[in-house]
Amino acid sequence: MAEFYLALATAFWLGVLTSISPCPLATNIAAISFVGRRVDRPRTVFAAGLLYTVGRMLVYTLLGVALVSSLLSAPVVSHLLQKYMNMLLGPVLIVVGMVLLRLIALPVGAAGMNQSLQKKVETMGVWGAGLLGVVFALSFCPLSAALFFASLVPLAVQQESGVLMPAVYGVATGLPVLMFAVILATGANRLGQAYNKMVLFEKIARNITGVLFILVGVYYCLTSIFGMSFR
Repeated sequence: MAEFYLALATAFWLGVLTSISPCPLATNIAAISFVGRRVDRPRTVFAAGLLYTVGRMLVYTLLGVALVSSLLSAPVVSHLLQKYMNMLLGPVLIVVGMVLLRLIALPVGAAGMNQSLQKKVETMGVWGAGLLGVVFALSFCPLSAALFFASLVPLAVQQESGVLMPAVYGVATGLPVLMFAVILATGANRLGQAYNKMVLFEKIARNITGVLFILVGVYYCLTSIFGMSFR
């Protein structure tokens, strides 16, 4: 049970890290701009932020259910995963850790709202924030794709949790918009300060997580591939 809760906390942390990485943060800023249009109506601002988070959660939950259930339902694949999952996790974690530390360069990419999406969102009113959450969740950047497909999905498969872990991850990816929505509702003048702190936090969190991923990956490689024991 302790292992499951640790995996759940890891899923949440991966979501937070995804949300504050440069490319996803750009999409979140676009969402914040939409939410901030109704800054004079605090309840509407908060509702929009909540709907955006729910939209992201639904996308990642559906993807998680589809991927994890497909992998576990196929007998051959399920057997191979049970046998080799720990062996695969080691190299995967090392590569993702190197990406987080920017030892492996990935294109940052760009994201935003095109005119057709903006018009659609406008016609939906506050519910448009939910649509933004869905669209931006599907707009994977290289780093967010690595964190979701190469880190979260293997973790969910290992724990046989295709619903809860992707849902927790999805909620965490929408937290910045929800947090900024609360700040907008209570005092827009504090938004810039919060953003600067988030950028600084992203650098520290990404580096620490990258180091931890590499260390854990090395541990999995040594124990699962080379058969070493540290007991």
